[in-house]
Amino acid sequence: MEEEKKRTVFVTVGTTCFDALVKAVDSHQVKEELRRKGYTHLVIQMGRGSHIPSKFSGEDGSLAVDYFTFSPSIADYLRSASLIISHAGSGSIFETLRLGKPLIVVVNEDLMDNHQSELAEELADRKHLFYGSPRTLHDTIRAMSLESLLPYQPGNALPVAKLMNRFLGFPSG
Repeated sequence: MEEEKKRTVFVTVGTTCFDALVKAVDSHQVKEELRRKGYTHLVIQMGRGSHIPSKFSGEDGSLAVDYFTFSPSIADYLRSASLIISHAGSGSIFETLRLGKPLIVVVNEDLMDNHQSELAEELADRKHLFYGSPRTLHDTIRAMSLESLLPYQPGNALPVAKLMNRFLGFPSG
């Protein structure tokens, strides 16, 4: 019964340092918006960052918070999460979308020539995910409506591969 009530938000920054995202999810504003949306637990994968989030048990009805730096695999965290907040790395984005999980992508505005923001914007425009920045994260959470998301359908690369093989003179088979 208790597991049914548990609604976990999993945050991942990948292998990089993205303290702006960790600080944002550790803020009172973001935690309060998540609690208002019915989430009960917040698990933060903080990578190489130096900002240490505040751990909290959540026994008083507030959001329980835990964190770690790295894990051999985050697949179990992704599968068990009710909502995922991720950096804009394409691997993290597509792994989450393949699982059919609601996703908020937070772009690192400190990166120069950030092609990741283009991917996140395009997928948000197609209604597969929500998109924001560390400073707008609480607004993104407040405004998000999970019902508005459309399932992501991966493309079929086989026709392109066959065409490339034919062009390069490889036997078809």
